[in-house]
Amino acid sequence: MAQRIIIADDHPLFRTALSHAVAKVWPDAEIIEASSAGEARREVEQGAEALLLDLHMEDSNGLSALMDFRQDHPALPVIIVSASEEPRVYAAANQLGAAAFIPKSASLEEMRKALSCVREGDSWFPDSEDETDDDLARIASLTPAQRRILGQLNEGLLNKQIAYELDISEATVKAHITAIFRKLGVVNRTQAVLLAGKLIVDQDTADPAEA
Repeated sequence: MAQRIIIADDHPLFRTALSHAVAKVWPDAEIIEASSAGEARREVEQGAEALLLDLHMEDSNGLSALMDFRQDHPALPVIIVSASEEPRVYAAANQLGAAAFIPKSASLEEMRKALSCVREGDSWFPDSEDETDDDLARIASLTPAQRRILGQLNEGLLNKQIAYELDISEATVKAHITAIFRKLGVVNRTQAVLLAGKLIVDQDTADPAEA
């Protein structure tokens, strides 16, 4: 069975640029393009050698998508591709289990270098502070359902609104929130939302035509 490399990015031109880099590193692989995290998930479930994942698409927000893929596919190398140039984002992606972080400002040669490292089983990240963030570790301990609810708390939704969105009872929502507070070591929504902000990454601003 041919190797499958999934490229998830909502900019068609940037997907094309990434495809060129991937083809140099995995010349015999089948390259699958996806424009959303949901589409990427469906492709990954059919098998994949690696996933290149943009942090900002219509149905994904920041590092939460990385956590979801790592939870469900722990053996899958996930390569973050983002316009973010923040060292704290590089470090967070590393801590949360990404195999590499490729800034969208990187040259095609740098992209190929990063992809080659992943192919050989190594990791590749721009220079960043090599520190472990205890808050991220606590967030990573949440279940996918709890992370979804934390995201909805971050959006300011009330318990009854969350219950409607997830088609569960308010009592179940309250139970999840109690567990979230306990795992995060916080006592109220405001503190939980402040911690959730560590998963947010500034919106991508790179022009895909320049890739």
